[in-house]
Amino acid sequence: MTESLQAFNESIVDEFRANGGKVGGQFEGANLLLLTTTGAKSGQPRLSPLAYLTIDDRMIIVGSYAGADVHPAWVHNLRANPRAHVEVGTDAYDVIARELPPAERDQLYPKIVELAPVFAEYQAKTSRVIPLFELQKV
Repeated sequence: MTESLQAFNESIVDEFRANGGKVGGQFEGANLLLLTTTGAKSGQPRLSPLAYLTIDDRMIIVGSYAGADVHPAWVHNLRANPRAHVEVGTDAYDVIARELPPAERDQLYPKIVELAPVFAEYQAKTSRVIPLFELQKV
């Protein structure tokens, strides 16, 4: 992760925690969570602020990385170890991440785009298939 991205994420995490899960700027009004994964190589905790969507009572996170041609690090971490921890608002709990298989992902992606059109732009920018994960409370 670049230093500037790390600093940006740290400022979002600080604002999130200081304001009961609310942040301003480009993420004002968005549903954000803090995802703590276990580093696939390091075994160390890795914290990522992410947008999430609730579809059919399921919490879904999108591995878009703003349409970059590589997956965000948290995708690799969840694939290696699907147990994670989330902070949503003032709640914190453990989750198991389930990557949606291709058919289920393809069926759900249009609903994601309907709720958050930016994800259509992100998918158009990359040749990789943007993965979707369902987070289930443990």
